[in-house]
Amino acid sequence: MLPIKDLNRTLTTPHVNRLLLITNILIFAIYTLSSLGIVFGTGLAHFIDAHFVMVPAEILNGQKLYTLVTSMFMHASIYHLFGNMIYLYVFGDNIEDVFGHVGYLAFYLVSGLAAASAHVAAMLYAPMISNLVGVTIPSDLTIGVLGASGAISGVLGAYIVLFPKAYVLTLIVYAILPIPAFLFLGFWFVLQWLMGFFDVAGGVAYFAHIGGFIVGMMLALTIGLKRKKDLKAKMRV
Repeated sequence: MLPIKDLNRTLTTPHVNRLLLITNILIFAIYTLSSLGIVFGTGLAHFIDAHFVMVPAEILNGQKLYTLVTSMFMHASIYHLFGNMIYLYVFGDNIEDVFGHVGYLAFYLVSGLAAASAHVAAMLYAPMISNLVGVTIPSDLTIGVLGASGAISGVLGAYIVLFPKAYVLTLIVYAILPIPAFLFLGFWFVLQWLMGFFDVAGGVAYFAHIGGFIVGMMLALTIGLKRKKDLKAKMRV
């Protein structure tokens, strides 16, 4: 399933969401051009790989803690970038509407940090989790992690709380169907759990998605619902 557009009008211009989209795309473009030796030479791409990708083992040792942030603006391929950006484009503007421009940026970064921390914890405690669920979960703390999906998962978590009945135009095989957000995002979340336990070695940080989603829901429940109510009241005045 691929979201195309949500039928949920915004009240403000999503400046921060657009800036996040542009930033992610621009960084990927510079990295790709450098890796191909077209711009800045391949040295820049190697430098980015060595210094801005988050490695769980380094985080646990208190090293390169800044990569908790820099890694969420990097992507491994055009498909990785496209998949993340379409979700951010479809769902991010309404969350910015509720939290406000500055609040949304803080929300996005907190969700990303929480997602990265969830991934590190999952890798660290993988043996214990494996014993509890009876499924072998591979763990390698030296494998680097990158991508905006953790922060975007927070956006999805907030959306299911704030706009559960909004319809999402969804591409399913050859058809585009309107699906309620609580069904679309609920299915997505369940899928992350299943893939986290049965396909964690597939190169996707599923536990980061889970962590980001849960934190996004918590922020929406504790802050977002009240801000949404205040926003509606302000619009009626």
